[in-house]
Amino acid sequence: MTDTASGGSHKAPGDRGRTTIADGVVEKIAGLAAREVVGVHALGSGLSRTFGAVRDRVPGGGKASVSRGVKAEVGEVQTALDLEIVVDYGVSIRDVARAVRENVVSAVERMTGLEVVEVNIAVSDVKLPDEPDEEPESRLQ
Repeated sequence: MTDTASGGSHKAPGDRGRTTIADGVVEKIAGLAAREVVGVHALGSGLSRTFGAVRDRVPGGGKASVSRGVKAEVGEVQTALDLEIVVDYGVSIRDVARAVRENVVSAVERMTGLEVVEVNIAVSDVKLPDEPDEEPESRLQ
């Protein structure tokens, strides 16, 4: 005789329910992982970094700088990422891009459990040694 009236679940407690991960969470993880790579000067285009620096100084000013230059599309079990980076002059762009992909895939998969299906990288600029950073200085005193 089978007891179907009790309605008890046979799933382990940790498997009951769903976990969803917001795009912004994946974008932050990927942004931090990309910045750890030697040869990556910044993420985002020069213009977006300049506007972002101003926005970051205004309370409630928008997206945090850690995810600037990163776009994620998150599904139930997979994610795809687009990154826009600025590299330091003299580095091998191919090697930096490979290292960014490896670091981003490793961090995102380890922290979220999502499968990273692709990491597209657009190199938007190269930072010359004598070039000043484009982000404006804070005028707040």
